[in-house]
Amino acid sequence: MTLMRFDPFRDLDRLAEQAFGGSRVPHAMPMEAFRHGDEFVIALDLPGVDPAEVGVTVERNVITVRASRRPLRGDGDDLVVDERPRGEFSRQLFLGDNLDSGALSADFDRGVLTITIPVAEASKPRKVEIGTQTEQNRRIETGSREPTHA
Repeated sequence: MTLMRFDPFRDLDRLAEQAFGGSRVPHAMPMEAFRHGDEFVIALDLPGVDPAEVGVTVERNVITVRASRRPLRGDGDDLVVDERPRGEFSRQLFLGDNLDSGALSADFDRGVLTITIPVAEASKPRKVEIGTQTEQNRRIETGSREPTHA
């Protein structure tokens, strides 16, 4: 027994795309984002995209990722099925002030663009020394004594 998902509009959508020349452009790049220690990591799925067709720009606290996917077929090829997304697409990500966008790095491996942004030094947790009245009194007493020279 085989289960198939029924979508009555699937064939109609495919016919309309072929008839009107519509391209299957993804609306967004699927993304995963998480904090790993002192870094913020963003992974964007770009399957089938040539690394030379991927661009990352940073302006203030906005990262823009642009990519394009070209069809594999040539001009003389007969199209039988065309379900692969193609064309130009982009995504913008807004960063908080706690990230150091100037030290951003990007890597593309096996169809996944990974962007790493370090947490800004000013935003990292730091230990705050807590003074007590007793320590302040001791410092004052110690500081008020002049060393005696013989």
